[in-house]
Amino acid sequence: MAKLIIKDLYVSVKGTSILRGLNFEMDEGETVALLGPNGHGKSTLIATIMGDPKYSVDGGSITFDGQDVLAMSPDKRSQLGLFLGMQYPAEIPGLNSADFYKAAMNSHREKPMALFQFYRELEKAYKEVGIPFEMNSRNLNEGFSGGEKKRNEILQMRLLKPRIAMLDEIDSGLDVDAINVVSDVINEEHARGAGILVISHYARLLDLVKPTRAAIIINGRIVVSGGPEIIKRVDTEGYEWIKTELGIEVAKEINPAMNQVSIGVCATREAVKNEK
Repeated sequence: MAKLIIKDLYVSVKGTSILRGLNFEMDEGETVALLGPNGHGKSTLIATIMGDPKYSVDGGSITFDGQDVLAMSPDKRSQLGLFLGMQYPAEIPGLNSADFYKAAMNSHREKPMALFQFYRELEKAYKEVGIPFEMNSRNLNEGFSGGEKKRNEILQMRLLKPRIAMLDEIDSGLDVDAINVVSDVINEEHARGAGILVISHYARLLDLVKPTRAAIIINGRIVVSGGPEIIKRVDTEGYEWIKTELGIEVAKEINPAMNQVSIGVCATREAVKNEK
């Protein structure tokens, strides 16, 4: 079974240090909750794994299945089996949704899919995430509600069938019914064998996807790692116990405001250009 291994990772953005010697491992096939106060490095970690260019890797290593992830472009990381469900999915005017999905799926294959097979899989995925199939003719995320954008991220995960899916607050902006739908798809991907690394501040989603392990990021480092009992403790007590029991001062937010532009914008345009 493949393993994602992060060793002594240092990451900064515009000169501000965010990740400060972070170590983390997870196996393909397990579900892990990534917890921590706002601004302490959760989104930075998974965006760095996926290759967001605004983050500078100042030291350390990331490997998956024995391969050097940091040496790869974002599209190669995707082809390796990594996937990032964005907290703030980008609207991309002029890019047809179906064209994007077809280009993304074909980039993971040696031979392009037959058009009939593609639309059959696309229609099935739209049904699973509860989005009208007709929306595939619209530009990617353009004019979509926040909930529709989040379902679109889950739709992409379903189509690409990653080996490890990293989901950044994929439940924010969703109502109860939508969270149930999203969690069902996540659980199906896990049952298929995918690893799931999920960031969420809400117990509802974590109750539904049932992580077997949790890790807490404080001040840019993993300071606590253990079983699902950690999730329950954070839900009831917050993070104050980390200071009192471990002697770790919890700093104010160290992460600048996230630029709400997906790294997929550049990669998406490149994929569609190559498809044509």
